[in-house]
Amino acid sequence: MRPRWHRGRVRHANLSRAGLRAGGLTYDEAMTTLTERETLELYEKTGALMRGHFRLTSGLHSDIYLQSALVLQYPEHAARLGDALAAPFRDAGAQTVLAPAIGGILVAHEVARALGVRALFTERETGVMRLRRGFTLTPGERCLVVEDVITTGGSTREVVECVRASGGAVVGIGSLVDRSGGAAAFDVKRAALATVSTTTWPPESCPLCKTGSQAVKPGSRA
Repeated sequence: MRPRWHRGRVRHANLSRAGLRAGGLTYDEAMTTLTERETLELYEKTGALMRGHFRLTSGLHSDIYLQSALVLQYPEHAARLGDALAAPFRDAGAQTVLAPAIGGILVAHEVARALGVRALFTERETGVMRLRRGFTLTPGERCLVVEDVITTGGSTREVVECVRASGGAVVGIGSLVDRSGGAAAFDVKRAALATVSTTTWPPESCPLCKTGSQAVKPGSRA
């Protein structure tokens, strides 16, 4: 029997170095959950929580970047994160898990593995998010949409629209990290392993740009 999902009292995380480096991260094989603190410690320990001057997928600039690929490169971490993210959706009746390429592909695969269903991913074609590579949905197919990191929720909403346009039904939205501080809104159940509030700026008002620093885009989409 799988343990019940529980998160207890979770507070929004503070991305200070002191707050993330206290103690080591250990896994209890009897548990399928990760606390918010454990999730962010895992990002920190694997170098996935980056500091500098970054251009996010949304176009906004930030001094914090969450490069989930650096966590997911380790199969044991990917499996652990996927199992934890699947937990709040075990009763949703999902038949398929979908994510946007490229960053969400491993997340979808591991969540689908935990739920015992298939994993698909969407791609942009002429600027529109679509199912490609022969992927299809049956009418009414129950789909869980997942992401590695949600900032504004734009890419996630594109996947939701793609699912609905393809005849599927979205039963939930999950992400490893919600860096919108909970502000990204959706019309279905949502869950994240960690919710953080970080500062972002439009490019024209970015204080880092004004110092002459150039924003870099370390993610999967140019």
